Amino acid sequence: MSELNKIVLKIISNGKGILAADESNGTMTKRLEAVNVPSTPENRLSFRETLFSSKSMGEYIGGVILYDETIKQKTSFGVSIPDLISSSGAIPGIKVDTGTKDLANSTEEKITEGLDGLRERLKKYYELGARFSKWRGVYSVSKEYPSKLAIHSNAHALARYSAIVQESRMVPIVEPEVLMDGDHSADICLKKTSEVIKKCFEELILHKVDLSGIILKPNMILAGNQSKDKIFGEEVAQKTLQCLENSVPSEVPGIAFLSGGQLEIESTENLNLINKNNKTKFIMTYSFGRALQQSALKIWSKNNKDKELTQNTFNHRAKMCSLAAIGKWSKELENK
Repeated sequence: MSELNKIVLKIISNGKGILAADESNGTMTKRLEAVNVPSTPENRLSFRETLFSSKSMGEYIGGVILYDETIKQKTSFGVSIPDLISSSGAIPGIKVDTGTKDLANSTEEKITEGLDGLRERLKKYYELGARFSKWRGVYSVSKEYPSKLAIHSNAHALARYSAIVQESRMVPIVEPEVLMDGDHSADICLKKTSEVIKKCFEELILHKVDLSGIILKPNMILAGNQSKDKIFGEEVAQKTLQCLENSVPSEVPGIAFLSGGQLEIESTENLNLINKNNKTKFIMTYSFGRALQQSALKIWSKNNKDKELTQNTFNHRAKMCSLAAIGKWSKELENK
């Protein structure tokens, strides 16, 4: 077993998953302003510190993806954020892409940037305590999209990123997200997501990436958010599993789903059904942002001095996600 594979298994085994707390300052500003809290470095730190010092970090969270600002911050009691996360047994990670730009010659689509200077940044992040990283490619869906150009360009970038990350002794999270925006059917989502993931693995193999030392972070298979033909529950699970069984090489140890705009209960229920129906050897867990944090953020915004109430809310959500990651969640447990 390689060192990278050991890191992967520590992050996603035994019902543990990933807390995606890597919102950029711009995104975090939108989240905080939506609950009437000014977006200052102090407030961003205060909310995240509250989550990172909760009891559930040791029980249900295997890794935390951080943003550049956060990984360099110290807590109110003087400990660095990576050290606080590590003290719970979870592993600190870091978002390393620098965001999306219009894709040249297909300007309705996006390409993710951030390869320039990546080796040097990874060295600094490693010294700060990061042992895994994340890069997100995004794909729009319509009659024309995603184009072959977008599928190829983003897969190439994800593979180059992954190779450099592994060279830096860190685990790459490979995140090709086929967006929910649009009126497309679940079958179109299945077709396009399968194409995207297959191309990603073609490029990863070409770039000699050790597949046993990565985590795939895909979307679940859903109809577009404006579609009249929504699918739910068992159908989401079956189509998602069909996609992954046919697209992901067996060497990959685990898959951590993004929530992709799903509500907290919805994403938890779908993950639970995926695991109940999972006949593969892949570990299937969560890498949620809003679907882990939103309820806690609302509580925190009302009284950020009451850390216990915020932490209790976060602990409950993390426990529900963890139960879903082993197929043992139920709606009844939500109200206990």
